[in-house]
Amino acid sequence: MIFGAHVSVSGGYVSALDYAQSVGCECMQIFAKSPRQWRGPAIKPEIAVEFVTERKQRTFGPVFTHTAYLINLSTTKEDLYEKSVAALADELQRAEAIEAAGVVTHIGNVPDGDREGAARRVGAAIVRAFELAGGDGCCTRLLLENTAGAGSTFGSTFAEIGASIDSAGLAPDRLGMCLDTCHAFAFGYPVDEVEGWRAVVEEIEHCVGIERLGLIHANDCKYEIGTFHDRHEWIGDGHIGTDGFRAMICSPELAAVPVVTEMPGEVPQKDAVNVARLVALRDECAESQEPV
Repeated sequence: MIFGAHVSVSGGYVSALDYAQSVGCECMQIFAKSPRQWRGPAIKPEIAVEFVTERKQRTFGPVFTHTAYLINLSTTKEDLYEKSVAALADELQRAEAIEAAGVVTHIGNVPDGDREGAARRVGAAIVRAFELAGGDGCCTRLLLENTAGAGSTFGSTFAEIGASIDSAGLAPDRLGMCLDTCHAFAFGYPVDEVEGWRAVVEEIEHCVGIERLGLIHANDCKYEIGTFHDRHEWIGDGHIGTDGFRAMICSPELAAVPVVTEMPGEVPQKDAVNVARLVALRDECAESQEPV
């Protein structure tokens, strides 16, 4: 298991890589455009090539992008749906340009309560977005992120994510999921304990397929389980706690899944400290599994 953080590219893509390495990241997540706007300037080809070249030369791990928060793939509003499909296609193209390992997106919400219909709309939107992004020529992987369950949000359960993936009908190397630990805990999944993680892994395997789990957002939760409050806390300082993240890291089914943190606080401390805490837990896990 490798660890990283969500980092800013405001100073440039290579500078973001410099920063990530300076705080101990082995992988990272970025916004490829403003997360609060539908559109943004295209990534200049020479900048994309420089970034890809630098990352490979440094043997830095995978880079993931996160889509704009405006995207709503499950909406019943036609104009919003069409804008969301186009925006997702743009995000896929941006990720393709920098050879990102995956694009993480929130699914949207269902104010009408028709969750089966929402899964069908999400699946159709994903297929159309890939077609707009270049069809089979777009090799970027899309990862659907689970939500904390507040209001009418869609995708809080692994069953809803699995239904959306099934509706799209795309292979695991094109479509998968991103597991956010804070969101899962806030919704009610007990990822603060070993047995809870075992149950989560089993449910993901049953509803989605563990091979589709492409990324984990490792975020502690400021509030207690089942409160639906999406408020991130530093690793070990929230209600998931150190034991919960140790159980995650020691789960053999998750060993190959990259992990990034999305922390509040000031840079570089928030990233350096939280990545270091995860690395320390990885070391503990490795020591505990060594043969005597």
